[in-house]
Formats: sequence, structure tokens, C-alpha cells
Amino acid sequence: MNKTLRLYVLFLVLLLVGIVVIDINRPKPINWLPTYNIKDKIPYGLFVFDNELPTILKGQKIQKINSTPYEFLESQYDYDTLVNEYKINGTLLNISQNNEIDDQSAREFFNFVKRGNSVFLSMQGFPKIVLDSLKIKMSGDYEIKDSLYCWMANKKLDTQKYNLLEDFSTNYFSKIDTINTKILGYQTGDSARVNFIKVPFGDGHFLLHTQPAAFTNFHLLKKNHYKYAENVLSYLPKEKVFWFLKNQDGNEISSSPFRFILSQPALKWAWYLFLFGMIAFMVFNAKRRQRIVPIIKPLQNTTVDFAKTIGNLYFQEADYGNMMDKKIVYFLEKLRQDYLMDTTKLDEFFIKRLQQKTSKDRLLIEEIVVKINIHRSKIHQPTENDLLELNRLIETLYA
Repeated sequence: MNKTLRLYVLFLVLLLVGIVVIDINRPKPINWLPTYNIKDKIPYGLFVFDNELPTILKGQKIQKINSTPYEFLESQYDYDTLVNEYKINGTLLNISQNNEIDDQSAREFFNFVKRGNSVFLSMQGFPKIVLDSLKIKMSGDYEIKDSLYCWMANKKLDTQKYNLLEDFSTNYFSKIDTINTKILGYQTGDSARVNFIKVPFGDGHFLLHTQPAAFTNFHLLKKNHYKYAENVLSYLPKEKVFWFLKNQDGNEISSSPFRFILSQPALKWAWYLFLFGMIAFMVFNAKRRQRIVPIIKPLQNTTVDFAKTIGNLYFQEADYGNMMDKKIVYFLEKLRQDYLMDTTKLDEFFIKRLQQKTSKDRLLIEEIVVKINIHRSKIHQPTENDLLELNRLIETLYA
């Protein structure tokens, strides 16, 4: 190795060492991502809220739920005909930036609330089912603001206005049922805009709030903004609180064997460069190193043709009763596999359970069950119309 080459190698080594030292000593940038995770200490995490919630809701039991509301409430419902009630009572709590509640869970909210319970949701947007059922409309604008003040409607509770500029939501309730809905809070806009309401439903009520950032680490530690969060939560009934933390509890660990490499920026880019180099090597080095692989046509799939042929044979035989028997057997087997239902007895309990599982029209399910029971009773000889009608009803249920 000549002297010039040694100088080049030494220069590259010193450059690499310098880059590593600078990367290690540079300050870590602040993560402003709104995760709303209870383990995150970043500005828009819920670490402080998680630790302070027992103090804010003093004397109230708090249960954290790491599942969807539907999964939890379904498991807490007693379907005994003499009971037909939830085993629990209290308030459902969910705080997140965006609406991540599935439609089935939103429907379950109404069953829970009408039995004298409550639901508190703080998010920038709400499930459409909730808004439509409670006769609420929301609006928002994209105007850049230098302040966004929020305050409580009840002056006896608090008269101060809190500037929640950081990560604020411009969404507000533009239309509400003024007869039944109670306004609990406002925010600034062209005029005072409603951002916190209480809506009765059955024997319970919904509490809807559009500024979830008020509960994040940033605002709970900024000046006296924690008082605004306390004022909002003061409207929760003095009952047990079920806090839904699906994907917010910090327990999501990647199962990838490369999770550590991908979590470190330097290792991640080194890994990507390695993969790019290997792919480039294989593309350019393997060119024309082997003979062209002949194209072998795959065997033709005749499953559909076979099924059509068998169906035509059955239809030509005009044995409609046999075809209805098979249609019923396949239908009930699918219910057992998809919904884990007991199909031994097709009675009122079966109809109710299938309606809850599928959210389909109860009259449609009752008509299917009646058709099946009439066929099984052998009251009359099945006709072609009977077969076609049963098939149409089952296909409608699957649609």
C-alpha cells in the first residue's frame, strides 16, 4: 500500500468516526406525534393523565380495557331471558385524536347508555352512528389561528378561558338537539362555538368533547391548563370508569426479528443499503448465467364447472326437497363457523342472537327461520318457488 492510498484510508476512517461522534452527541429531536399513548412522555402522550387520573376522579374505581368496546360489553352482557342486562354499571371513557371506534362498538354504546350508564368521548371526530342518532352535526375550518380559547358554560364551575393552541381541533358542534342537549363548554371562533355537550339517551347520557389535546402531557403541564381537564371530567358521574385503551396502552411490541435494527436510524439505513447492494449484485451478476426457464402452463381449475354440472344434475332431477336440505345444512354450518352459534334449536333465542351477531333486519331472520322450520316439518312437498325463495333470503342475509 503506497503512501497516498494510506492517507485516503486514514481520512475515510477519521470521517466515519467524526460522523458517529456527532450523531451520538447531537440532541434528540422532540417527537410531536400525537400518539395519545399512556406510556409516552412526549408532548401529545397521556403519561401524565394516566398517573393523575386517580387523583382527578378521587374515590372512583378505574378499569383499563385493552379491547374494543363491543368485545368488552358483549362479554359483560347476561343474555338470560330473566335477566337480559349488563353485569356492570358506570362510565365508558375514550380519549384519542381521531375516531377509532368501529360501528359495532358504537351501536353497543346505545344499549349500554339507555340502561342508565354514560359514555364520555373526547376526540376531534365522532362515529357517524352516534352523530346521526343524537341529531348532531359537526363543522370545522382550516384557518390558521394564533389562539384557541376554551371555557366552561357553567360560570359557577370556572370563568377562565384556556388557550389550547397546540394541537387544537377546529371542529365544533354546529347543530344540536337544543331541546334535549345541554351545552357544557365553548371554544372561540367567529362566535362562541360549542365543543362540549351532554346528550341524554334512555336512562343515561353521552358526554361529547372535541378537544382531546386538553388531556395530553403538554397541556396538563402548561401553566394551569390542568384545571380545564379537571373541569371537563367533573361532569363524569361518580361511578366506576371503564377506560378503553385499545392500541393506546404501549404494549404493542413488534414481532419482527429486525425491530431493534429498524428502531435505530443508523442501523436502519445501513440495513437498507445492504439490501440494495445485494439486490443490485444479483441483478447484474446473475444475468444470463442460466438457461431460460420454460413456461409451463398451470393445470386448469375446473372447480366452478364441476360445481355447475352437479347443480344442473340436481335441478334436472327436480328433487327440490333434497336441494333445500343441503342448502339448510350449509347455511347452518356457516353460522357455526363464522359466529360460533348453536344451531340445534331455531327458536326465538336463536333469532335474537343471530340478529345481534349480523346486525341484519330481524324480520329477514325470522322469515328464514320460519321457512326452515316449515320445510323440516314436512307439511307439504317443496316446490321450485320454495327453493328459490329460501336461497334468495339466505343470499340477502349474507349481502
